[in-house]
Amino acid sequence: MEVRPFTPADSEAVVQLWQDCGLTRPWNDPYKDIARKLSVSPDLFWVGCDADGSIVASIMVGYDGHRGWINYLAVHPGHQRQGNARSLMKLAEQVLTEQGCPKLNLQIRAGNKAVIAFYESLGYVDDQTVSLGKRLIPDL
Repeated sequence: MEVRPFTPADSEAVVQLWQDCGLTRPWNDPYKDIARKLSVSPDLFWVGCDADGSIVASIMVGYDGHRGWINYLAVHPGHQRQGNARSLMKLAEQVLTEQGCPKLNLQIRAGNKAVIAFYESLGYVDDQTVSLGKRLIPDL
């Protein structure tokens, strides 16, 4: 898999990837999520392409000067268990470390045991925190 920066022309393929991976939700407009990311650190949004150039993976990385965040890490089901997600996480960790980021956070939907196990295999641990959210701008 070759990793490269996301471009706006990738939007349709990336949204389809997120849908194929079950990451989209009715209350989040994925196109608005992409537009928001492109307005803040667009250089931390990458896609992974297979040999024919098709997008098979994505990752949005954030850093606010205090913590790093991972969003929309996705690997197409036909390309999973080949080290692609691991490669994207390694890149994210390397870039954030170079930027001086002391800690990386991510959120996983409760009950998603396979994804929890994946992140645990990379050294991530349950911080024993409760994640709260409040929608400030509705997408729909």
